[in-house]
Amino acid sequence: MVPSAPRTRAAAALRMKQIVLDNQSHMIRRLRAQLATARRELDTITEEHKANQIALEASHMTIAGLTEIGLKAEDSMQAQHLIIEALVEEKDRLLQTIQVLQEANGAPAPFDDEWEEEPKEQPEEEEIEDIPMGEGEIDDE
Repeated sequence: MVPSAPRTRAAAALRMKQIVLDNQSHMIRRLRAQLATARRELDTITEEHKANQIALEASHMTIAGLTEIGLKAEDSMQAQHLIIEALVEEKDRLLQTIQVLQEANGAPAPFDDEWEEEPKEQPEEEEIEDIPMGEGEIDDE
């Protein structure tokens, strides 16, 4: 039985090496599966990132467009304000001219800037006269 001892040790060593190789193969398969999962997750994240980039660019373009519209509206409002100021000044000049002309023509009262509103008349309610009911008519009262 002594001669079989080296074979038994060699067989045991081979068996141990086989177990190590099996464990390494199992580890490699598990790492490959993890790598494949990580790659799929990376692809998903990359697609989401691209979609977010596109949405962000669209948002920036929208904001730029709205800003431009706002600036144009502000310019338009400033122009309208200047026009209104010019019209008010022109109205004042015309009122002064009218007043000077009225004074020159001996008008009884100078023209002023305030308009007087005529009082609104309340329409009188017409009285409804009682009409005698004829035969066969229905009285809703």
